[in-house]
Amino acid sequence: MNKFFLKQAQELQAKLAKAQQELAEMTTEATSGGGAVKVVIDGQQRVRSVTISPEVVSAEDVELLEDMVLTAVNEAIRKSQEMAASHLGGLTGGLKIPGLP
Repeated sequence: MNKFFLKQAQELQAKLAKAQQELAEMTTEATSGGGAVKVVIDGQQRVRSVTISPEVVSAEDVELLEDMVLTAVNEAIRKSQEMAASHLGGLTGGLKIPGLP
């Protein structure tokens, strides 16, 4: 393999590792139920926190709370994936690299 290509591959690998570390530190949030449920997620799709307003905690309506949590988590994941794709897009040039968003 040409030394130039090997060097380029090593540089790209280092940049990707740095970008993945940056993504681990970046967060986004999503809410549902008019802000009653808030989910914070990082750029590696790890949920950092779930906050539930005490007003929506009711033993009689557990299904509604479950739906709000599910909605907020799914929206947070979608936003995190978009954030990761945007952050890594410049490095990968639009290539779909296995293991990367």
